[in-house]
This record gives sequence, C-alpha cells and structure tokens, in this order.
Amino acid sequence: MKGATELTWVKSTYSSGEGGDCVEVAASSHTVRVRDSKDVARPGLAVGRNAWGMFVGYAVEEAR
Repeated sequence: MKGATELTWVKSTYSSGEGGDCVEVAASSHTVRVRDSKDVARPGLAVGRNAWGMFVGYAVEEAR
C-alpha cells in the first residue's frame, strides 16, 4: 500500500486560493485518503472506497 506522500493528492474544487478551508483527497486501490491541505504532515483520514462512494452520493443528493 502506498504511503500518504506517494499518493496523488487532488484539492477540492471548492477550495479557494485565499488560504481558506482546503481539503485534498487521494485514492489508492483500497482506500480514499482525506487530509487538510494546509497541514499535510498531519495524519489524514483513510476510508474504504465503498464508504467514500456512499458519502459522495449522499453529499450530491443533499446539495440538490
């Protein structure tokens, strides 16, 4: 399994360039990692891909 530094991190499209709240995600074969882009040395959250899919599906429905 890849370490957090070997993953390709993607910043949320809702993050601004003005130093506000920023979230980054990176997917590996078994998990999706989530971290604070302003503090990348701090451990992030790792969730299963199925759980992440359910979360995103819920968030999309709530945003409608």
